[in-house]
Amino acid sequence: MSATSLLTESAARSAATASALAPETSGAVMSRDIPADEFRAAMASLAAPVTVVTCYDDTGAPRGLTASAVSSLSLDPPLLLVCLDRGSRTHDVLTGAAAFTVHLLGPENEVLARKFAGPTEQRFEGVTLATGPTSRHAPQLADSALRLTCARHDVIEAGDHTILVGRVAVADCLGRPAGGLVWHHRGFAHARPAETR
Repeated sequence: MSATSLLTESAARSAATASALAPETSGAVMSRDIPADEFRAAMASLAAPVTVVTCYDDTGAPRGLTASAVSSLSLDPPLLLVCLDRGSRTHDVLTGAAAFTVHLLGPENEVLARKFAGPTEQRFEGVTLATGPTSRHAPQLADSALRLTCARHDVIEAGDHTILVGRVAVADCLGRPAGGLVWHHRGFAHARPAETR
């Protein structure tokens, strides 16, 4: 038997196997979405960083919200993403802004996280803003562990959310100890370095 015949026979066997598996694997398993309540419960087990995202609106007023669906996206160029609920009153302002800042919060910032998840018009009341070169691009919260100021890179529609992609221009780290504020099982949790043995 020639090498060509062996390859042809092998390819035929692979195709037959894939065809036999397709109805049971891809057809049956992928024919429907997981129910929303099950998906929500599953995602509650995924610890997520708690951040505050800020920008200026068309009048120059500061706007912002608490966001936990935030992730690095690319190293070259330096990109991050923020997922925004289309039902949020701050959605259109953030997706339309030329620049925005993502503030990474620490365990000491629970009050700040709750404030920016509260009534829109009260979010900046009593909040200290930092001054400096990047504050002209987006509001800078003085009390945050890390500030990443971004230029809007892309806006992608995805289901009931919008993915806002930012190109990171400036990183301001305040030199806080390691650890962060996370959202886990529908509540705040404090991430701290594992103790070395």
